[in-house]
Amino acid sequence: MKREPQGAPKAGNSRLPWEGHRQRLREKFEQSGLSAFLDYEIVELLLMLGTARKDCKQQAKQAIEKFKTLRGVLEALPEELQQINGISPYNAFVIKLVQELARQFLKEQILNKPYCKSSKEVFDYLFLSMRDLKKERFKVMFLNAQNQVIEVENLFEGTLTASAVYPREILARAIKHNAASLIFAHNHPSGNPEPSDNDKQITRDLVFAGKVMQIDVLDHIIVGDNRYFSFADAGLIEEYNLSFSSLGKGKRA
Repeated sequence: MKREPQGAPKAGNSRLPWEGHRQRLREKFEQSGLSAFLDYEIVELLLMLGTARKDCKQQAKQAIEKFKTLRGVLEALPEELQQINGISPYNAFVIKLVQELARQFLKEQILNKPYCKSSKEVFDYLFLSMRDLKKERFKVMFLNAQNQVIEVENLFEGTLTASAVYPREILARAIKHNAASLIFAHNHPSGNPEPSDNDKQITRDLVFAGKVMQIDVLDHIIVGDNRYFSFADAGLIEEYNLSFSSLGKGKRA
C-alpha cells in the first residue's frame, strides 16, 4: 500500500492556508467594499495583486507600522517600500499604479463639470494629489466661461516665491486653453496651510495680472495635512480685486 508523504495535503483539501485567507479577503471586499477593512488588510490586497502563491499579511502589517497609515504607504517612494523584506519592485509598482489611478479618476471627476467654491470633488482631488508631497508644487486649474474645469496643470515646483511663480507663463497657458478664469493651488509640506506673506504677494500679483488680461482668479487654495486655506473663503480674492479697481480709479482721477 502506497503511503502519502508526511505533511502532504489530503485529497479533496489541497488548498494551502494562504489560499483560503486570500479567498476570504476577496469575498469580504465583494460583500462590503473597503469600509470593513483595516488599513493593513487594504495593503495586503494590493500586495496580493503582485504576489503569487504567498502570504502577504506580515509585509502589509510591517508597511503600516513603518509608514503609519494607508495614506503613508500609498505616498511612500518605491525604494522605501522595497526596504520591507518581501515587497518586490513589482509590488511597489502596483501600489504606485493604484495611487496614480485614484488621482487620475478624481481629475476626470472634475473635468468639464461646473465649479462651485465649495466643490467637494475639487478639494478631494487637490487633497489626494498634493497633501503629502515633499516639495511645494504650484497647480493651476483652467476654467471656461461656463465655470467648467477644462484642464489642470502643474506649473512650478520647489520653494515658491514671487520670483519663482511667473504670471506671464500662467497667463500664456490660460490663453492656450482659452480659459476665462483660474484657480490656483499649492501645498505646504509642513502640513500648516496658513498663508505666508509671500503667498499673499504671489496671489495678489496673479489677481492683478489676470485683471489686466480679463481673466478672473476664483481662488487660491493652500493644501496642508487634512486642512486647507482658501483665499476666496477668507475674502482675500475680493480684497485684491477691489485693490486693482481702486488703482484704476486713481489713474482716471
